[in-house]
Amino acid sequence: MWAYLKDLLDSDSLSPHGICLLWRPELIWTHVVSDFLIGASYFSIPVFLGYLVWKRPDISFNWVIWCFAVFILACGTTHFFSIWTLWAADYGVEAIIKVVTAAASIATAVLLWPLLPKALSWPSPTQLAAANGELIALVAERDAALAALRREAGERARAEEMLRQAQKMEALGQLTGGVAHDFNNLLTVISMNLDRIERASPAAVEGVLARSVHHARSAAEKAGSITARMLAFARKEPINPKPFDVRTAVRDIEPFLRDVVRGQNNLVLDFSEAPCPAFADPHQFDNAVLNLAINARDALAEGGEVRISVAPDAGFVRIEVCDDGVGMNEDVRARAFEPFFTTKSVGKGSGLGLSQVFGFVQQSHGEIAIESTVGKGTRVIMRLPQMERTA
Repeated sequence: MWAYLKDLLDSDSLSPHGICLLWRPELIWTHVVSDFLIGASYFSIPVFLGYLVWKRPDISFNWVIWCFAVFILACGTTHFFSIWTLWAADYGVEAIIKVVTAAASIATAVLLWPLLPKALSWPSPTQLAAANGELIALVAERDAALAALRREAGERARAEEMLRQAQKMEALGQLTGGVAHDFNNLLTVISMNLDRIERASPAAVEGVLARSVHHARSAAEKAGSITARMLAFARKEPINPKPFDVRTAVRDIEPFLRDVVRGQNNLVLDFSEAPCPAFADPHQFDNAVLNLAINARDALAEGGEVRISVAPDAGFVRIEVCDDGVGMNEDVRARAFEPFFTTKSVGKGSGLGLSQVFGFVQQSHGEIAIESTVGKGTRVIMRLPQMERTA
């Protein structure tokens, strides 16, 4: 073996390749430049492949890329050695390099052919684009499902909040109704006894006694008014619903509304041209609109505006009372319909106005809501049915 290698590497009896080319410069330098460029290109390719595998370790069959790198590196070495043998007859070393190159090429080929079925199964750019399109569609579908789920969760939360609010208002209504009923019985007894006093001794009710009876009767009437409002909130006050035109009803009480919104404030009426019939108690409706106008006025700064709008709304009549006053925060808005709840100072409000409106609308099988923004104003929306409805 050693003797074979010694003979292989012995170049004493050999001539350099340049002699075969008769040392003609045009041939020599054409070979030199061509082999150098080819060798340099071969040497750059393994650098590229090695950097690719280093940065992308997830590439399938990356060991095949390393085999290609060794094979191409050996090919490049043969070209550089071809330049060397133009002047030095080291053909034995060149042969060894070619043997290494041959071994690398055979190993690469042997390892590469079994991978052909797997390589053919790789998706084409068209298939990848189609798969990517399907993935985008699935992501869009998932995002839409998530958005729908969030909306459903939000609607469920709002429904639960509305249910809790309705339960709270129902409980308050039962309590208020019970108290108002008992209180009304006591007022009835007081009023009956005052009547008996007036009828029993007409002469005796002169002077101080007459004034006392008058003050007692006045107090009983005011208490009766409060009781009526409490019963309205509790939906136990008898009402007399009938068809009426809402626009006409508001116009009839317009003088009272302008007296309510007095001073530097302005009242604006905005009526739809379409008919606006409602089925409710007209007198209770007048009281409700007046109550809302009073609340709107109290929320105004000087120079503010109260706007009352009336328009048909899908089987209902929509009545809006708006102001551009101080507005309500969320906590106040949530409690606005509770009886005896008020943000006004002592002596300026009983806290029963909005609760009476709430009771009237509920008893009329309508709907009522408040929209408000602090610093921008409040909108109270009543929707009364256009025809008789059953519970």
